[in-house]
Amino acid sequence: MGDFTGRLRARAARFARRLTRRRVVAALALLTALAATPWAWAQLSSAPYRHAAADVPEAPVALVLGAGLTSAGTPSAFLAGRLDVAAGLYRAGKVRVLLVSGDNSSTDYDEPSAMRDYLVARGVPERVVVADYAGLDTWDSCTRARRIFGVTRLTVVTQSFHLPRAVALCRAAGLEAFGVGHDTSRQWRATTAYGYFREALAAGKAMWDGLVAKPDPRFLGPLEQGVTSALAE
Repeated sequence: MGDFTGRLRARAARFARRLTRRRVVAALALLTALAATPWAWAQLSSAPYRHAAADVPEAPVALVLGAGLTSAGTPSAFLAGRLDVAAGLYRAGKVRVLLVSGDNSSTDYDEPSAMRDYLVARGVPERVVVADYAGLDTWDSCTRARRIFGVTRLTVVTQSFHLPRAVALCRAAGLEAFGVGHDTSRQWRATTAYGYFREALAAGKAMWDGLVAKPDPRFLGPLEQGVTSALAE
């Protein structure tokens, strides 16, 4: 009798361990699926609207997102790449106005002015470059383009790894948005790899902002006429 009872207890213990492992595996699978959902949303919802520069549909405006400045106050290498792409779109007649959106939250840090100076120095007419000084993140830049600058259709320009989230957020903000990316994978492999990793983490907040919360940008204000005036010229 004792041996029989012992065997039953051993079987019960093995069953309990198997059940616990299954629950752990199921929980991990569920967590993985939940974590992957925002990334999949950004990728899939933006896929039809991401293009090469030569193939992107024409739009009145290119929205160029900020990407940091050097210690000298000039565009970082990544930002310069975005600006070069945007200038190419302008020269090819794909866009007519460049809306440069970045951080000017302190007196000694002015992304939009540095972006405008970079473009003008490379032959883009200053009258077609409009600055948004309160583009503090991707969502703010997208929603301010529509709500403050009155844009309804645009091409967003950023790094390729950031493009799915940028296009998805701009479309969630009510814009008819397309996207062209600057590919950094050959020149800056490690930084680009980190960029893809960061995008996987940032997708959760993006999905919340774009589909659920739809928050106001941190800085609102009256309608800006800069884009409208530049298009009218």
